[in-house]
Amino acid sequence: MERARYIVVEGPIGVGKSTLTQLLADRFGGRTVFEVVDENPFLPLFYKDRDKHAFQTQLFFLLSRFKQQQELFQQDLFNQVTVSDYLFAKDRIFASLTLNPAEMALYDRVFDLLRPRVVRPDLVIYLQARLDVLLARIKRRGRAFEAGFDADYLARLCSTYNDYFFHYDETPLLVINSSDIDLVDIEGDKDAIVDLVRRHKKGVQHYIPRGSAA
Repeated sequence: MERARYIVVEGPIGVGKSTLTQLLADRFGGRTVFEVVDENPFLPLFYKDRDKHAFQTQLFFLLSRFKQQQELFQQDLFNQVTVSDYLFAKDRIFASLTLNPAEMALYDRVFDLLRPRVVRPDLVIYLQARLDVLLARIKRRGRAFEAGFDADYLARLCSTYNDYFFHYDETPLLVINSSDIDLVDIEGDKDAIVDLVRRHKKGVQHYIPRGSAA
């Protein structure tokens, strides 16, 4: 890794962000940064009643992620590769789906104050996958608050992610279709993705493995 010292892995729920983050950190001798999910006290309530608990859930995520970013970059960013399983702007993707207009206006005021104080990554990796694959992965990991996950909400989330990254131009971007990739057990898949990341320097690149369903 000659240029990308700070790599971010993004994508919808269940797409494999944490798995790829750990893989890249292991291969490049780097450190990991994982978003704090289970510590959000509003998240289980959100899955029961999104309208009622959306604002508290999103604001907690926004502030906790900002605090985490500030603590991270008080350290020496260039000392080793850093791989994170979230982009700071991701929280606004979720907020745009769950908040009403008044809540969104207030949220944006806070977001706009914090965003300039967050370091920009050298490379963003956007993972995509088919809806059936995402639902199967969510079920497999067995988080209690994700039981009976709303497929319609997940489909809307994927659409919003696609729209966001279609217009994204802030950093080099690598888009990977992970539907038919096994980054846990298949070494060839791991090697192929690590090689892609190692070689990607600028612009936007799309990777769809051969034989993947359209």
